[in-house]
Amino acid sequence: MTELDLSGLKCPLPVLRTRKALLALSPGERLKVICTDPLAGIDVPNLIRETGDVLEDQRDETAKISFVIRKAGPPT
Repeated sequence: MTELDLSGLKCPLPVLRTRKALLALSPGERLKVICTDPLAGIDVPNLIRETGDVLEDQRDETAKISFVIRKAGPPT
């Protein structure tokens, strides 16, 4: 699993960097994203809906939000 620590970045950078990282993955690979921007809790799930990938886990911790995203394969 690839890990992307975006702590300290403000909107829209977490979503832009997450999108770029997802483009580099092969179908089935997973990406863990860590953010401190509270808006990421809304923006990253919206991005995943747009890309068609799978949000496997989202955790809101004290000062961080983490996401586990699985890269989807091409439509069948």
